[in-house]
Amino acid sequence: MHLRRALAATTTLLLLSSCTAEPMTPPGASIPDVDMSGDRVPTAQGDIVIHPINHATLALGWLGKTHYVDPVGDAARFEGLPAADVILVTDLHADHLSVERLSALVTPDTVIVAPQAVYTQLPAALQAVTRVLANGETTSVAGLRVEAVPMYNLTPERLGYHEKGRGNGYVLSDTQRRVYIAGDTEDTPEMRALRDIDVAFVPMNLPYTMTVQQAADAVRAFTPGIVYPYHSRGSDLNEFKRLVGPDGAIEVRLRAWY
Repeated sequence: MHLRRALAATTTLLLLSSCTAEPMTPPGASIPDVDMSGDRVPTAQGDIVIHPINHATLALGWLGKTHYVDPVGDAARFEGLPAADVILVTDLHADHLSVERLSALVTPDTVIVAPQAVYTQLPAALQAVTRVLANGETTSVAGLRVEAVPMYNLTPERLGYHEKGRGNGYVLSDTQRRVYIAGDTEDTPEMRALRDIDVAFVPMNLPYTMTVQQAADAVRAFTPGIVYPYHSRGSDLNEFKRLVGPDGAIEVRLRAWY
């Protein structure tokens, strides 16, 4: 019941939001598969395909559409991957925002979702296909609901890296599954308060985000079904897995991000 209540609350946010929205894909609709390799999370409308690319960059195949998160890096990283239907950008730092890569990936049908701080860094051609979301706002695109979640630093010596309100984490959801992409953040109250998350991507590297211990403690607080540590260069991911717990309640997936 709590999942249905959470989705109902998100629907209310959608109706109140001033952002342009598209209808959600109805349950039981016939959805073509996305031609992309990666881990798979089953749903009644086909698998969610999870394809790590590098550091904070990944691709999701979902409801027959391809969603890129923070696409940066040279073209070779994207060879053989499908065209972008949706691109989510979390922040304006160079490991999250590349105007060159966005320009190469965008097609006439692509929608970019980004915070205002990113929008102001984009040329007019990319601004024209961008929906701006502030923390707490919700829209729908390519059959999914997209909610912008605050991402920011809490520790005094890290406050200069990511101030609250500038960047977005995102929760993507259909009628069955909820995927959380944290972006550059520490273990904020907003992260800890998340519920019914099926898959989470959580960062852990210093000095920009948080420690392995912070990340594991936060994950235990909001208990996703599956968690991917990402944005984690130099971190001890085996220690993260140990701290999350060996009982299997949360599946920790360690993948080759570097």
